[in-house]
Amino acid sequence: MKSIVKISELSRDIELPNSRIAEMERAAARYPFRISEYPASLMDPRDPNCPIRLQFLPDIRELSDDLGQADPLLESEHTVTMRLIQVYPDRVAVVVCGNCASLCRFCFRKSLFKKSKNSLVVSEAERGEALEYIAANTEIKDVLVTGGDPLLLPEDALDSFLKRLRTIRHVEIIRVGTRVLTSFPERITPSLASMLARHHPLWLNLHFNHPRELTTQAAAAADLLLSKGIPLGNQSVLLKGVNDNSGTMKALSRGLLKMRIRPYYLFQCHLVAGTAYLRTTVETGQSIISELRGRLTGLGIPLYTIDTPYGKVPMNPNYSLGRQGDSFHMRTYRGHLWREPNPPP
Repeated sequence: MKSIVKISELSRDIELPNSRIAEMERAAARYPFRISEYPASLMDPRDPNCPIRLQFLPDIRELSDDLGQADPLLESEHTVTMRLIQVYPDRVAVVVCGNCASLCRFCFRKSLFKKSKNSLVVSEAERGEALEYIAANTEIKDVLVTGGDPLLLPEDALDSFLKRLRTIRHVEIIRVGTRVLTSFPERITPSLASMLARHHPLWLNLHFNHPRELTTQAAAAADLLLSKGIPLGNQSVLLKGVNDNSGTMKALSRGLLKMRIRPYYLFQCHLVAGTAYLRTTVETGQSIISELRGRLTGLGIPLYTIDTPYGKVPMNPNYSLGRQGDSFHMRTYRGHLWREPNPPP
C-alpha cells in the first residue's frame, strides 16, 4: 500500500493554491493526514468541493469547532481492557489494529491518531487480554472487530485472533468493520477472503459515503467476499457537502444494492473535535430519510442513527401518530393518514 503523507505531494495531481497548501498544513499539524493512492485517484483535480477531498484532505476549518470533543462517545469510560470497549451487555468492540489506509477527517477516534502520530500500536498481548475478558463473560454473544482497520493486520495475525475468538463457545457472531474497499480494495485477496470465511458466522461492515466510491475495484473486492459467503453491510456517515441530500443518498443506496451490499446505518456525524464544518443538523438527516421512503426499496433505506455514549438511538422519521379508540393512526410517505383497526386486547 502506498500512501501520501505530505500535502506537497498532493499538488502534483490536484490544483492547490499555495495559500490552501499552507492552511492544510496547519490543520495537519494538529490532526495527522494520510491518504492512500487509491482514494487520491478518485479526487476531482479541479473541484475544491469534491466529496472525496472533503472526506480525506485537511481543512483549516478543523481548527474552529466550539462543540467538538476529543472523546464524544466516552470510550475511555467504557474501556474494560486496554483495547476492549463495552457499551452493551451482550456485545463488545475490540480494537485489534491501529492502522488505517487513509485517515478520515471525521473519524470519531480522530484525537487518538492526533496523540499517536498517524497510528495506534496494538500489541498481541493487548489482543490476548481482550480475548481473556470475552472468554470470562458468558453474556457476550457478539464481537465487533475494529480499529483502525482490522484488515490491515497481517493475515496470519488476524487469522490467529479470529481462531482464538472462535474457540470461545458463547460467542455467536463476529463482525469486522473495515474501510479497505474504499481506501485500499486490492487488500481483498482470495487468500484473505478464504481466511475470513473459515470463521463463519462472520459479517463485514463496510464504509461507503458517496456514489463515486462505488468503483469497479470496489465491486470486484465485494464480489470476492460474497463468493465466500460473507454478508456485507454498509455504514455511512452523514457529511455536509458529501452526501447531505436525498439524491446522493438514493444513488449511493441503489449502487450498493447492485453490488449486493445492504445499506445498514446512516450515522449522524459525531461531535468530534475538528468536524463542525462537516456536521449537518439532525433534521437534515430525517428529511433525507423521509424523501427516500416510498421512492426507494425498503432494503435500501439505512437506519438513521445517533451514536451516543450509552448506545445507538434511531432518528428515522416517526410515521406513528398513536392510538385513537379502536384504531392506530399513522402517516404514509405521501402524507396520507391511515387508520389501522387495532382493538385493545
